Amino acid sequence: MSTWINVARYQLRDRYIVLVMPWLIQALNLLITLAWANSEPPQPGHAAYSGPGAIYICLIVAGALAIARQLPFALALGVSRRSFYAGTALLALALAAVYGLALTVLQLIERATGGWGLNLHYFRVPYLLAGPWYQSWLTSFVGLALMLAWGMWFGIIYRRWNLAGLLAFIAAQALALFAVLLTIGGAHDWHGAGHFFTTLTIDGLTGLLALLTVALLAGGYATIRRVTV
Repeated sequence: MSTWINVARYQLRDRYIVLVMPWLIQALNLLITLAWANSEPPQPGHAAYSGPGAIYICLIVAGALAIARQLPFALALGVSRRSFYAGTALLALALAAVYGLALTVLQLIERATGGWGLNLHYFRVPYLLAGPWYQSWLTSFVGLALMLAWGMWFGIIYRRWNLAGLLAFIAAQALALFAVLLTIGGAHDWHGAGHFFTTLTIDGLTGLLALLTVALLAGGYATIRRVTV
C-alpha cells in the first residue's frame, strides 16, 4: 500500500496535467458560457442549458498521460507495473471523489444564485446532475472515475502497441459504436432503445457506469503487466 501511495504522490508531481489543466479549461468554458448567456438572456420562464463536459474530456487526457508519460520512469526506479497501475488508479479514484465534490459545491452555488443571475443551468444538467447534492456527487464521482479509467486504457494501449495500436484501439471503439447503432437500426428497435434509456433512473445509470469503471480498472490491472517500454 505504501508503494501505491508513493506512486500517487509521484503522479501529482505533474500538477499542471492533473490539477491545473482540467480546472483551467473548465473555468474558461464556464466564462464563455456565462458571456453567451449574458448576451442572449433566455425568455422569462425559460432557462439556458449547458454542462461541465470540459473537465470530463480533460480527465481522459490526464488518465492517458499518467500511464504513457510516467510509466517508463517509474519502471526505471524499480516500481513494478502493477504497483504503478494500482497507485495511479488510487489517485484517479481520489481525484474523482474530490472533483465530484467540487462540481457538487459549484452546483449548489449555481442554485443559490439563480443560475449565476442568468438562470443558467451549467452544473445542473437535466437528468444527470439535477437531484439532491449527494446524488449529484455520486454521479459526478462515477463519471469522472470512468473518464480517468478510460483514459488510462489509452495510455496502456499506446505503451504496449505504440501509435499503430492506439489508432487501432480508437478505430475499434468507433466500429463497436457503429455496430451497435447498425444492430438497433436493422432491428427497427429505436423505440425499444429509447424506452430503455428514458425509463432508466439516474441511480440505475450511475450503477451501470460504476460497473463499467470497475471492469476497465480491473482489465487495465491485468493488462499492464504485459506492457514493455
